[in-house]
Amino acid sequence: MNCESFSEMREAKLYSRTPGGIRCDLCARRCVLGEGETGFCRVRVVENDTLKSMVYGLIDGMAADPIEKKPLFHFAPGSKTFSISSSSCNFRCQFCLNYHSAHRNSPVGESLTPEDIVKLAMNQDCTGITYTYTEPTVFWEFATDTAQIAHSNGMFNTIVTNGYMTPEAIEMMTPNLDAASINFKGSGNKDFYQKLMSVPKVEPIYKSMEVLKEKGVFIEITNLIIPEVGDFEDDTRQMAKWIVDNLGSGTPFHIIAFAPTYKMTHLPRTPPATLERHIRIAREAGLTFVYSGNIAGHDYEDTYCPNCGTRAVERYSVFLKSNNLDEKGRCPKCHKDLNMAGINWMVRGRGRARFF
Repeated sequence: MNCESFSEMREAKLYSRTPGGIRCDLCARRCVLGEGETGFCRVRVVENDTLKSMVYGLIDGMAADPIEKKPLFHFAPGSKTFSISSSSCNFRCQFCLNYHSAHRNSPVGESLTPEDIVKLAMNQDCTGITYTYTEPTVFWEFATDTAQIAHSNGMFNTIVTNGYMTPEAIEMMTPNLDAASINFKGSGNKDFYQKLMSVPKVEPIYKSMEVLKEKGVFIEITNLIIPEVGDFEDDTRQMAKWIVDNLGSGTPFHIIAFAPTYKMTHLPRTPPATLERHIRIAREAGLTFVYSGNIAGHDYEDTYCPNCGTRAVERYSVFLKSNNLDEKGRCPKCHKDLNMAGINWMVRGRGRARFF
């Protein structure tokens, strides 16, 4: 169903009336809008002095994925999650992998209810739902309603997010949010964010991680390294140190390779040696579980026990090959805590990985 046939708009749940206009309190931009104006995300509009969402239930993308694709390596390993998204985003990344959806001028999609999503997930043998592909903050009302129903049916909820949200938005979602994959690009370099992503500041992302941790949400972090324009060793070092000090040394950290796309097809793929350099930096800063991403078969895809060296989880790209963790998610040999979460939904053993 396209946008024209989806006539209903829902009132936003987070906004304030100010002397300058209606202020959206969902993402860290906090856009202030006049009558008829849309926010930077292009899917929130002021109508009759009320902020409304244009994408409630308008689903632009959905698929069943392995949880490792998010990437979440330490949450419910081996499980299957139903991924959904709406159109648009609150960033303008020139290297966006999902630009066909995130950079639409107007939203499109199939009209579905939260109940529909949960049923679809169950019908595809998924044990959870992930709000992803584009930035889930822009369809937060629908995500939070869906998450509540999913939780009531024994399913988990995870988000893949740029982290550019307000504490109020996190408060709204966290009663039913289990894990978050926070996606950094260019090691969070401020100039990189401003020039290539149209993001004025990175501090709100760090604040979001602090609030998520306070709320008990399990966190994994990714960092996309782009050759020539986004390869910042000092920023990776500073980020890793911040994670150790504020989230803990056991926080999973994924160093992700860039593939030419969208407006940056002139740049080369990130070579393995570059990822390995940033992985070393992150480990030297004190992080225990540092992984590579987007280079299938690379040496840094598996989880090893830092105590005895046992390979506890074996992967190929975003697919689980074997999960040897014990029933509590610990090392199978010495039973060291490996900071695994979502154990109730974990799939152990071999032969359960499915290539989608």
